[in-house]
Amino acid sequence: MSLPLVLAVFWVVAANIAALLPRGRGRWAASAVLIALGVPLLGLVTYQQGPWVGLLAFAAALSILRWPFLFLGRWLRSRLMRRHR
Repeated sequence: MSLPLVLAVFWVVAANIAALLPRGRGRWAASAVLIALGVPLLGLVTYQQGPWVGLLAFAAALSILRWPFLFLGRWLRSRLMRRHR
């Protein structure tokens, strides 16, 4: 197994530990750190392992950190709707 895949597994373990945190600011801070670390890691996994493995890693990240991505989508949609009014 390559180094990026090993780091991705550690990232998944860290994300699951962060999910056990009580609700509040700590969870959102952990999500921000995980996203900041996960984006370059996802790029590295995709670069070294190919697009299909990168897509699987992206799906795993979305399944773990679904709420920040949902809130980002809602925020972007509200910004776009305000712009078109």
